[in-house]
This record gives sequence, C-alpha cells and structure tokens, in this order.
Amino acid sequence: MEKTLVVVESPAKARTIARYLGKDYHVLASVGHIRDLPASTIGVDINNGFKPMYLTLPGKDKVVRELKDASLKADRVLLATDPDREGAAIAWHLAQLLKVATQGLNRIVF
Repeated sequence: MEKTLVVVESPAKARTIARYLGKDYHVLASVGHIRDLPASTIGVDINNGFKPMYLTLPGKDKVVRELKDASLKADRVLLATDPDREGAAIAWHLAQLLKVATQGLNRIVF
C-alpha cells in the first residue's frame, strides 16, 4: 500500500486529521514557519543574482529532521498548510526542504 505524508501547520490539526485519514497516512506538523531570512544580514546574495539566503529558524531543527525523515519513507507528500499567504509561504519552504514538486498536485487545502 502507498504511504502518504501529509504536512499541516498545527500539531492539533495534525492529530485531528490523522484520525480521519487512517493508517496509510502519516500526518505531521511544521509548527508554523520553518525558515526565514537572517535578521543579522541583508538576507540575499548580491553576487548571485540577489538569491535569498534562507536559514532554518532557531528551534526548528528537530521538526525539519522529522519531516525530512518522514518524507523519505513516504511514497507521496501532501502539503496541507493553511489557505492564506503564510500557509503558501510555509508550503513553498517545505517543498524546497523536502525536495517535492511545487505543482498543485502536492498542495491541498482543508
């Protein structure tokens, strides 16, 4: 059977959704944003086309590691962050970190 990882923002939402989806789904939470631009510098590489230099937020290493490990074990990853601009940003960062396609097939909204 295919195993699907579903990533939401909130741990409470992850627990609730997991009860509905069943055993073929593993639901985890990003616990909000996972990356941001550094506050101590300009945050872009001016010698490389102004490429943003995103950093994992303090305290998020464990969450990122857990999400990466789970994504490697999954056959499919669904990004189910909130349907707002913050949710879209979190989903984009997750897609980059987990190396999943950013096409609509991997983004769902509850």
